[in-house]
Amino acid sequence: MNILSIQSHVAYGHVGNSAAVFPMQRLGHEVWPIHTVQFSNHTGYGAWRGEVLPAELIGDCVEGIAERGVLGTCDGVLSGYMGSAETGLAILGAVDRVRAANPGARYCCDPVIGDVGRGVFVRPGIAEFMRDRAVPAADVITPNQFELDMLSGSSTASLADARQGLARVHATGPGIILVTSYLGAETPPGSIDLLASDGRDLWRVRTPRLDVAVNGAGDAIAALFFVHMLQTRDLPQALAAAAASIHGLLRRTVEAGSREILLIGAQDEFVAPTARFTPERV
Repeated sequence: MNILSIQSHVAYGHVGNSAAVFPMQRLGHEVWPIHTVQFSNHTGYGAWRGEVLPAELIGDCVEGIAERGVLGTCDGVLSGYMGSAETGLAILGAVDRVRAANPGARYCCDPVIGDVGRGVFVRPGIAEFMRDRAVPAADVITPNQFELDMLSGSSTASLADARQGLARVHATGPGIILVTSYLGAETPPGSIDLLASDGRDLWRVRTPRLDVAVNGAGDAIAALFFVHMLQTRDLPQALAAAAASIHGLLRRTVEAGSREILLIGAQDEFVAPTARFTPERV
């Protein structure tokens, strides 16, 4: 498959495109990355160099791809962190161009807004742009639990609450929702859940909870889930595959004591995860 991935990029470490592109390539897919920023490292270090790239670059690169006569072979568009509404509009313009060339193409939006413990960390107006423009345009979205709460306008403290929140977000447009990390009233201590919904069935994969705080894991699992979903068209299978790979990646990162996810060193986890988990309908 061919995936157009429009995200930030760092030279050192793995976030944005530098976390999403390689896992998809390792699974055998062609990826066309367009970068929205070029930084030396992710901003979690507190200091970085580089620059935010102009939003017009996105449309210009898509136009160049179209001029090669291959835009119609694009199977999906993946986006993540949006630094400005202008960048967001340019991404949605790129999605429109791809869908015009290939009506079967799908758009996966990782609606980066914030996280539990950190709150909202995007610029003013971006959360509203995600909720009102990007999410309704998407076929697939991959929020964490905090972002699901923000998008649904409700708490998802229990599985029943999560169902209601997912239904509210489905009603705005996206057909598939992956909640990349969920801790609810039913989640046992030492575990973490991933939830996947198609508006009819809700599936859960439960994995051991790892003591890890690294950037880029959300970008990686969004990419993994999206390509597995495109390839298999099977929600529980895509959920199980993505969960197994991200758990293996994070486990090996913890074992190495690394501040950056071991995207290269643990790359076998993308194609042959060392632990697998059975999805259950809930």
